[in-house]
Amino acid sequence: MYARKLIALSASAVLAFSLTACNRDSSDTSADGDATGGSITLALSTQTNPFFVQLRDGAQEKATELGVTLNVQDASDDAATQANQLNNAITTGAGVVIVNPTDSDAVVPSVEALNQADIPVVAVDRSASSGDIASFVASDNVAGGAQAAAALAEAIGGEGEILMLQGIAGSSASRDRGKGFEEEIAKHEGITIAAKQTANFDRGEGLDVATNLLQAHPNVKAIFAENDEMALGAIEALGARAGQDVIVVGFDGTNDGLKAVEDGRMLATIAQQPEELGAKAVEEAAKLLKGEDAEEEVPVEVVTVKLDNVAEFK
Repeated sequence: MYARKLIALSASAVLAFSLTACNRDSSDTSADGDATGGSITLALSTQTNPFFVQLRDGAQEKATELGVTLNVQDASDDAATQANQLNNAITTGAGVVIVNPTDSDAVVPSVEALNQADIPVVAVDRSASSGDIASFVASDNVAGGAQAAAALAEAIGGEGEILMLQGIAGSSASRDRGKGFEEEIAKHEGITIAAKQTANFDRGEGLDVATNLLQAHPNVKAIFAENDEMALGAIEALGARAGQDVIVVGFDGTNDGLKAVEDGRMLATIAQQPEELGAKAVEEAAKLLKGEDAEEEVPVEVVTVKLDNVAEFK
């Protein structure tokens, strides 16, 4: 994935946002909940996913270290809610906005509105499809998807039917992980993707989708899930078959995902470093607050974690 610096569309193309006050969560560190020109708004897609909780914690730790105010917003995976929160960042005069989009396409009008308001935007983990992004902090999701495919293909001997559980449709993370995975798996002629379906990066949906797909395709040898939460749902659907008859590969390297690898229920997870993503995003935002240039692209390493190296990440 790459940061995109595109010319903003005309004002007529920008959606009119409501002036609805956005909900502040318990992570909001400002005294009165109001953003100021010296503060950073961190607009997260969700905080129900442990990955983004870790990202938030890394961001907060770095903000405290640098002495900047961090106002955390939780969109609960709703694009309209996030649009209202980003609009509120404009009306209250945030200095910089860090956005983790719920949807890379849906967030574009908000990014363009922030551009027009001269509020710099940093994207973290997922980017916007258009608009001016001053800095993009992310793991290499395409490479991570390819690493997942390589680990899965080796484990099943290069042949057999497999399933894919996809993330939120429209998110850059899902697109890029899927792209890397499918490009690499295509190199193994004996492997067939029997079915792929979105489970929205959610554990409960991962359980439901995997249950249905396993009923329709009882002979699959492996499942790739584009995040650990869906992988853990798939493991629940498999029951005793997980890690025995059917191998599972996840993505993120969350604590629960690492434990599943350690327990032998998951073959591998592609470990991101969510705390580092959050910290790096705040570092770049702090530069922008001071009027300095930010790095356009800040890559954070991903690593294939299996039983032989899981102890290094726990």
